[in-house]
Amino acid sequence: MMDADPVLLARLQFAFTVVFHIIFPSFTIGLSAWLATLGGLWVYTGEERYQLLMRFWVKIFAVSFAMGVVSGIVLSYQFGTNWSRFSAFTGDVIGPLLGYEVLAAFFLEATFLGILLFGFSRVPPWLYTLSAAVVAFGTMSSAFWILAANSWMQTPAGHAIENGVAVPVDWLQIIFNPSFPYRFAHMLNAAYLTTAFVVLGVGARFLLEGRHLSEGRTMLRMGIGLAVILAPLQLFIGDQHGLNTLKHQPIKVAAMEGHWDGSKPADFHIFAWPDEKAEKNRFEISIPHGSSLILTHSWDGLIPGLSSVPPDQRPPVTVVFFAFRIMLALGFFMIAAALYGAFLWWRGTLFETRWFLRIVANAWWTGFVAVIAGWVVTESGRQPWLVYNLMRTADGISPVPGATVLGTLALFIVAYGIVFSFGIYYMNRLIKQGPDDGGHGGHGGHEPGFLSGNPVAAAQSPGREI
Repeated sequence: MMDADPVLLARLQFAFTVVFHIIFPSFTIGLSAWLATLGGLWVYTGEERYQLLMRFWVKIFAVSFAMGVVSGIVLSYQFGTNWSRFSAFTGDVIGPLLGYEVLAAFFLEATFLGILLFGFSRVPPWLYTLSAAVVAFGTMSSAFWILAANSWMQTPAGHAIENGVAVPVDWLQIIFNPSFPYRFAHMLNAAYLTTAFVVLGVGARFLLEGRHLSEGRTMLRMGIGLAVILAPLQLFIGDQHGLNTLKHQPIKVAAMEGHWDGSKPADFHIFAWPDEKAEKNRFEISIPHGSSLILTHSWDGLIPGLSSVPPDQRPPVTVVFFAFRIMLALGFFMIAAALYGAFLWWRGTLFETRWFLRIVANAWWTGFVAVIAGWVVTESGRQPWLVYNLMRTADGISPVPGATVLGTLALFIVAYGIVFSFGIYYMNRLIKQGPDDGGHGGHGGHEPGFLSGNPVAAAQSPGREI
């Protein structure tokens, strides 16, 4: 029975909570930078459409931030409840990194978030915009420390083993371990790209519905402008990350590619069904030598195969293989959508091409799923190691009965389902309402009349668009 395997259940519980949680940081990291950009444009140009968009997205940011905090707290508790042996082994290394995340990042975000949420009419525009920029820096700092800790688990460095536990020797090596620069850049870019497609989707939705037209056009242009840079850039960063992973975690790459025999060049499998018992793939549709060419830059280049290690040292191949292809497929879709959107913008038909608007309006979720798929590849591909080559997953769990873990997992599913449903419902209501296009009487600390009048009419006047 499932409850007889506490290792599997503890992994499932952590996987469920982390998949739920990563949705919100991947959005708030990008959205906070978007808010700071809108604030800067508002202060620089004085145009009300930027202020309206900023206040509109601040509401959505607040909901997403709150849900991220709640779901993140549960993750930290699991280190003690389900993974106490892992915590004992890595606490001297991982603990300070997580502490820095709370002290240097989260407190910074929370402090200035108060100004962002409640200070619009109480502080001058430059200070309000500065608060958005500080929150954006705080979210990026959070990602920095979390990725440093997780990357150390992937490619541990700068430590020594004393009395059966890992102790820090060189903090710079611990933080800037071999995989960290690639993983941090990959995640940060993914967060910004995810937000770009959400902004694109909302802008396209407003244009299709014929409302908030000026704000919709602004969101569409800014979203396309960001995505057309970030989507191809993500492909380059991902390629460099893959080469780094091949160097330090070759069996993970073998699982990603579904490559069994390391004595032969690796084909790129567009589709296959890995048969882990037979150690081969079924129903292959492949590009001959494709993976060798990408990973070794040689037609006949060789990479380690899954069969080069015993079965108990291999990750779950099917999960890693398909998650990697989901991430790739969504990544190429985002590149194509961004490039075609830029082409339509260049031709001057972006706002009138309704079939394209319908596609991007319904593609807001692509970045989130790509991020989740990427984390599945990263975490499942590390198995059976909890800390790569230092601690196996089975050795890191707490002495807790499987039935207990199963019970809490069921409670998490119910609780998270309720929270997630209400959060998405409320955010969708905020989007339906759109930016507040009523008149405003002024801003604290700013000259009278700056926010007066009809902001939408002013933003739609000739010559006021980006």
